[in-house]
Amino acid sequence: MFCPKCKAEYKEGVKACGQCEVSLVAVLPVGPAPEPQKDLDFVSVVRTFNPQDIALIRSILDDSGIEYYIQGEHGISVRPLVDPANVLVVKDQAADATELLKDLDLSFYLFRPDNPEKSEPDDESSK
Repeated sequence: MFCPKCKAEYKEGVKACGQCEVSLVAVLPVGPAPEPQKDLDFVSVVRTFNPQDIALIRSILDDSGIEYYIQGEHGISVRPLVDPANVLVVKDQAADATELLKDLDLSFYLFRPDNPEKSEPDDESSK
């Protein structure tokens, strides 16, 4: 048995998908093949060392539908204050992402692509 929505497979006798809450089907319908993913150009919009900042940035970008990738997100746990996480967005959406993130008061060090050499702690972290 299969969920027609999320394509999860279930044992015989289960009637509905536990996640999607839709009725299961015996055979998944065959649809058109997905279009191949085109190569996307990504550009950096912000870098930070703080996992909480990443969570905030992720929620803002998810909510706005901007395609992004966070490079080095897990490395900041292993090497804190050495390699920042780099938030990259699709080049065509960079202006929108920059506008959404420009007024964020991030909690730690922040690097912006317009001035990557300069880093400034906010008022709280410099006390």
